[in-house]
Amino acid sequence: MQTEAITLTPEVPDDRWQVEALYDLCFAPGRSALSSYRLRDGVDPIAPLCLTARDGAGILAGAIRHWPVCVAGHAVALLGPVAVHPTRQGEGLARLLVHRTLEIAGQQGWDRVMLVGDAPYYGKFGFTLLPDVQMPPPTNPARVLGIAVQSGAWRGVTGVVTAWPD
Repeated sequence: MQTEAITLTPEVPDDRWQVEALYDLCFAPGRSALSSYRLRDGVDPIAPLCLTARDGAGILAGAIRHWPVCVAGHAVALLGPVAVHPTRQGEGLARLLVHRTLEIAGQQGWDRVMLVGDAPYYGKFGFTLLPDVQMPPPTNPARVLGIAVQSGAWRGVTGVVTAWPD
């Protein structure tokens, strides 16, 4: 997909260190101590939902990843992290990455997506509070958000978020 000289492509193994460097640049040093990171330990991300955004020169401008988790036995895609290089922020790249991966999620059979984030920001994409879904502590419950990629997909899905089984 191409928009304003930005190309979205699936993340490949050779992208890993550039993407990790982007996340290090955009997020606090203690990011890997968050509960969402503990859910990712030893689990591969959902490859079709991991994209990079590069400019015409091939420079990494943004990236997004999703990871499989479970809520009471239901498969859920955990969005995050999504990051845009500080020099490219405000151009709509995060919006482009989120919208595209939600579209792909539906095509890949992921009925529901969740994240830990700011409700005012992610509400623009259709994410809403998941009051009956609990992330492991110390997550603020007001930041646990979800979107039904397939209508009604969150209905009856309640409980604690757990790691994807091996």
